[in-house]
Parts: sequence; structure tokens; C-alpha cells
Amino acid sequence: MTATSSAFSSSAFSSYEVAVRAEATLGEGPTWDAAAGRLLWIDILGSRVHGYDPATGRRTVRVTDQHVGAVKPRAGGGLVLNLRDGVGLLDPDDTFRWLHREPVPGRRANDAAVAPDGTLWAGTMRYDEAPGGGTLTRYGADGPVETVLDDVTVSNGTGWSPDGTRMYYIDSPTRRIDVFDVDPADGRVSHRRPFAEIEEGAGFPDGLTVDADGCVWVALWDGSAIRRYTPTGTLDRAIPLPTPRVTACAFGGPALTDLYVTTARVGLDSPHPLAGSLLVIPNAGRGLPQLAFAG
Repeated sequence: MTATSSAFSSSAFSSYEVAVRAEATLGEGPTWDAAAGRLLWIDILGSRVHGYDPATGRRTVRVTDQHVGAVKPRAGGGLVLNLRDGVGLLDPDDTFRWLHREPVPGRRANDAAVAPDGTLWAGTMRYDEAPGGGTLTRYGADGPVETVLDDVTVSNGTGWSPDGTRMYYIDSPTRRIDVFDVDPADGRVSHRRPFAEIEEGAGFPDGLTVDADGCVWVALWDGSAIRRYTPTGTLDRAIPLPTPRVTACAFGGPALTDLYVTTARVGLDSPHPLAGSLLVIPNAGRGLPQLAFAG
């Protein structure tokens, strides 16, 4: 189902704060690591994994050997990384190993998400954004790999409904958020159809997150905003932000009520002073726990 509405709120949740003032080239992928009480986020083209503890203000930065598209916590400790040449595992003692290595010239990693069953769904794209040059791949905890989509251009936001029966997905140039049905037996998806469309001039959909009410929040690249869509695909909130390249969002904090937002500087002729910073919208809603990768 695809629906939009011009009657939505743009004022009640329009207050943002600067969580981390930074100049990330391509800030992306905020993820609340509940076990560590920190917000993970990345700079894809800067090859950096950032950590931020909102309780203490403590920040960490880890430099990776290659461009990193996403980082997620692992159930047993450590991190899983969606890297240029494949998916890697970082153990709690900082030992690195590949879960699956498959370098493709001209291709890099992009956004990723952990499904309710603990599998990692990791996207790729061409550096030149050639149509159909990207993929969406599902990685099991003990190594099984399944290509879910093999003809995407810019694989981006992925998330699941609170009951796990729907998966939302973005291939940014389509200007759509799509929705799939999820098979409860094996977690596979089917019946892809449009959920919501971003109109011309409003930017491109990038990262997304799903809240406890089943609403879908999406970041708008070149749209200077975050939007929220109800489970029926109706636009009901828009939150303006000070920089055009808004890349992704996720709920964090102990109560999962604060919406963290990543931004980018890449390609901007005159970047806003906050471009590349991590922003936060306090008390924006109620998030879902972000699951750790089972591997």
C-alpha cells in the first residue's frame, strides 16, 4: 500500500541537539549498542567506526583498513563490520577475521541491519552508483550466505516491523520505501511492493528505523529532514534539520526514546557547520531494541 498525506506535524518534534560535533565525510549507520550503553556510527569514506556514550560524553574512534558500510554489535561481544571486501568479525579482544570475503572491483559496502532471527542483511553498491550494481545479502551466524537482491543500485535502509512479519527496504534512486512479507518459518522475504514514495524535490530516502508503534522513520538525503510514516504508509511527521545530507536515524539511550541522526559533508560545495555531525532529537518516540548479530 502506498499513501501520503499533506496533513502532518512538522513542529511538535522539531528540536534537535548536537550529540557529537564532527566533520564526517559520509556519516552513516547509527546503532544503539544496549550491552555497552553506547551509540555506534560510522564514517563510510573516512573508514572510521565511532562510539558515543551519552551518559558520560565519552567518544571513541576506530580506523578500519578499508571503507566500512555498517557496524553492528554481536551477541557474544565484539562487532560485525560490513566492509568494502566483505563482512568481517571483530572479537572482544580486537582479533579480526572474515566471515565472508568477496571483493568486487568498483563495489563497496553500504547500510546493513540485523533481522529478528539474528541474521545480518548487508547491502552493497558501486562507487559510481551504476544502476543494478549493488546487492542485498543475508549472512547467517555460522556462515550461510544468501543473495536476496542482486539488481539494486544504492542498497540502503532495512528494518522489520515490531511483530517481524514485514521488512522495509530502500534502494535510494527509486525514491521509495518498499515493504516485503516475511516468512515466519525461515525469515525469507517475498511480495515486494511500494510502501511510501518520496516526492520530487524532497530528497532521496536513505537510512531508516522502525519504532515500537510500527512507524517507519526515514532520513532524506538532500532533503534536510527526517520523516515518519505510519504503518499504512501515511506521512505524519517531518523534522527539519540544518544540513541537507541527512543519512540515517536510530533510537538510542536507556529508554530508546532519543532519535540519533547521522549526516554527511561529501559533495557539498559549502557545507553547513554541522554537516558530518551526529545529531539527536530527544524524546522523539519509542524505539525498538536493536538486535545483535548472532554470529
